[in-house]
Amino acid sequence: MVPILVLAFIVVPLAELAVIIGVGNTIGLLPTLLLLLGVSVAGAWLAKREGLAAWNRFQLAVAEGRMPTVEVADGAMILLAGALLLTPGFLTDVVGVLLLLPPTRALARRLAPRIAARRLRRGRVVIVDGTSRQAESTRVTWGAAEVPDRTPQPPDREPR
Repeated sequence: MVPILVLAFIVVPLAELAVIIGVGNTIGLLPTLLLLLGVSVAGAWLAKREGLAAWNRFQLAVAEGRMPTVEVADGAMILLAGALLLTPGFLTDVVGVLLLLPPTRALARRLAPRIAARRLRRGRVVIVDGTSRQAESTRVTWGAAEVPDRTPQPPDREPR
């Protein structure tokens, strides 16, 4: 967690500042500021458009009675993209605009579970029957759990 915070609060702002200074030296101060403003305005418009489209798809999924997992993931990524576009700088704007584009959102949706699984494995946590547990010497495979369920069951419920 600490490396992520260092990256978010120290490395990214320094990189943004270096890029802004580099662009400013190349094209001048006023064009740089206008470019930053223009990208933010265009990104805000695109975020609003994509956010409304994701909201409409979410409502349609609920009306059809299906679980809106893709729609929720898209909404979360659009929200993150909007936050990145509000952050001043070219690097965060590029990432924000990429998250607003449907093809790159689809790619991020496919990569997110792999990244989460890798982080869980690193923390010695396994997922068994949809619940997380501290890793033991038990081998986890697809199918029924190899260890008994240790979560307390309510008295009116049958054990698994």
